[in-house]
Amino acid sequence: MEVMAVTQPSWKGRRVALTGATGFKGSWLALWLAKLGAQVSGYSLAPPTNPSLFELAGVDQSMDHVEGDIRDAQHLRDFIKRTEPDVVFHLAAQALVRSSYDDPVGTYATNVIGTVNVLDSMRGGNVSAAVVVTSDKCYDNREWPWGYRETDPLGGRDPYSSSKACAELVTAAYRDSFFKSGTRIASARAGNVIGGGDWAVDRLVPDMMRAIAAGEAVKIRNPNAVRPWQHVLEPLHGYIRLAEALWDAEKGSSFAAAWNFGPYDSDVKPVSWIVERIQSQWNGVQWLRDGAEQPHEAAYLKLDSSKSRAMLGVTPKLHLATAIDWTVEWYRDYATNANAARDLVLRDIDRYEAQPC
Repeated sequence: MEVMAVTQPSWKGRRVALTGATGFKGSWLALWLAKLGAQVSGYSLAPPTNPSLFELAGVDQSMDHVEGDIRDAQHLRDFIKRTEPDVVFHLAAQALVRSSYDDPVGTYATNVIGTVNVLDSMRGGNVSAAVVVTSDKCYDNREWPWGYRETDPLGGRDPYSSSKACAELVTAAYRDSFFKSGTRIASARAGNVIGGGDWAVDRLVPDMMRAIAAGEAVKIRNPNAVRPWQHVLEPLHGYIRLAEALWDAEKGSSFAAAWNFGPYDSDVKPVSWIVERIQSQWNGVQWLRDGAEQPHEAAYLKLDSSKSRAMLGVTPKLHLATAIDWTVEWYRDYATNANAARDLVLRDIDRYEAQPC
């Protein structure tokens, strides 16, 4: 595959609708798009954590935000009609595997019907490009040591993973049925992200930061689980680049497909490696194995991102060690100045943009 030359247009003044803006990834993406000059409108539930990056970084100062649930089809449709977006980024989701066991109905309602509502709200509008974010867990995971490609079968043994596979099927069906011309829709499957400002439950780095703050040992469910870890800015760079490719008047339709965004193979690491790297950066961190019975989670997951690298030119800028160092630095700096969350995000965006590809 050859890199397809796509003109990188300016985001200045471009109208963007972003679902899930109050989440961890959504907050980072909203601030980055605003920095690029986009007019961002967000549609999200209230911030899902306390503290939340959305509130601490004053993300709503950079956007027009409406509190809403993507399961509310009419409210969502009214939002899209009012904001008239050129580009839609759909990030809103129930995003945790373990939570999907506690609330499978809510997980499917949000991740599947919510995606239907987002796509249906764009029908008859003037959206040029839409990026639907699903998950690397949408694949039928056979615990293979090689990376899953976009053409591999979808699946999922837990409600969260299978709901994301369903969202992929919904996206493909809407694209083929209702958006054969005009609006170009792609889906994005990214690996596990880390970065400053994440306080979600049942995620490794936030769990470690909470344990550090409390002076406790962090409980690790499966230190041998292997994931495609990457800094949060890596997939967000991919989403932005994908949107730019989609709205290209001549070649955009070539990008209306599914895309993987993952790290280099050398950065596909076990949980224990992440823990040990953070320990090396933050003295006194202790961990112990959580011996409680756990629901099923995949032990090994790896993505093949050769397509996005070849066709979009999206190559990771940060190796995992650097990503962890930046993340630890973010939390350290935040601990000394809780009012600096916004500046810390913008600092990391600036230095990420300055990194060579």
